[in-house]
Amino acid sequence: MMRAVVTGGAGFLGSHLVDRLVKEGHSAVIIDNLITGSLENIAHWKGDSRVVFIEANVSSFLDVPGEVDYVFHFASPASPLDFVRFPIPVLKAGALGTHNTLGLAKAKGAKYFLASTSEVYGDPLVSPQPETYWGNVNSIGPRGVYDEAKRFAEAMTMAYHRFHGVDTHIVRFFNTYGPRMRLDDGRVVPNFVSQALKGEPLTIYGDGKQTRSFGYYADIIEGVYRLAMSNFHEPVNLGTHDEFTILDFAKLVIKISGSSSQLSFHDPLPDDPRQRRPDLTRAREILNWQAKVSLEDGLRQTMESFQRSIGAAAKS
Repeated sequence: MMRAVVTGGAGFLGSHLVDRLVKEGHSAVIIDNLITGSLENIAHWKGDSRVVFIEANVSSFLDVPGEVDYVFHFASPASPLDFVRFPIPVLKAGALGTHNTLGLAKAKGAKYFLASTSEVYGDPLVSPQPETYWGNVNSIGPRGVYDEAKRFAEAMTMAYHRFHGVDTHIVRFFNTYGPRMRLDDGRVVPNFVSQALKGEPLTIYGDGKQTRSFGYYADIIEGVYRLAMSNFHEPVNLGTHDEFTILDFAKLVIKISGSSSQLSFHDPLPDDPRQRRPDLTRAREILNWQAKVSLEDGLRQTMESFQRSIGAAAKS
């Protein structure tokens, strides 16, 4: 049994990671400043001694009393809307937050896990994107605060591994979705699903021909856990090979939801990647991992969760 610190543990993916860790017999210390996380995501652990919540900002000095076996750094606003609303906190979470959490891992003799992103590839000129691709990033664009924060975080993580000998791991997520995403998240899945459930027009930026590959959270957390338990230290992509245009994805959401929503086209977003599809060779060969949940099945489960959230919001 290990004691793990999970920053961003009240967020979408972080809270699911906490669930998995406890299921495997471990205990978790959640650190979250709730800028985008929610106590609702971890309410089921209230009163359980295996899970401790600390409201704190990872961009400030961190000290966790007692032994720590693993540090999972999942803290950061992660949607395009967040990049506009919280540009400085995004940069700090990737830079200062990574430095502070690596310092904690080094001080405690703990293993370290960085949640990175496919955004490090920017608007890629290569498809599918292997981990060896260096990317095509606009460092001064509106998405640059997130892209460059994560690129710096990866560099810092590898520096601590090489110079200080910290046992580190890095994952790059590709469009992960599922229950516990915020309704106002701003990413395409919660946008389309919430709009369809409300009968509102689905907002498409640009011509809708840009592509994404969507990974359901349960598959992704399985990959995270396998990587965390591995001896591999370089970045690993997690996502799916299935590539959908935004236009086709919108039509699928309308079909599954049975909505009467129409499509509403708007000007393209700055630096919006035209293509997103991971090369999953490393995940398959090193982790013996592959996604199992189809997009339709994952969307149905996500819609059920969003429907409950929308209903609860309407009653309050």
